[in-house]
Amino acid sequence: MKKKYLLKRGHEDACCESHHWHHGCGSNGAVYGLGFIGAAIYYVSTAAGFWMGVLGVLKAIVWPAFLVYAMLKSLGL
Repeated sequence: MKKKYLLKRGHEDACCESHHWHHGCGSNGAVYGLGFIGAAIYYVSTAAGFWMGVLGVLKAIVWPAFLVYAMLKSLGL
């Protein structure tokens, strides 16, 4: 019933309308998860010791921040 109401109001995507912003309907979680795994593998494989590996895992958690920083730096902003 709720889905029909949402579609009648002109919303094309009832899925996104019925969930909160943090659930989403896209694959952002999958992209972040794959990015986390890739970043963790990279940082841990280049670590010189145990604590550098731990730091690598922490860096892998915030990899999007590094990506945005590098992008803005390359744009000269």
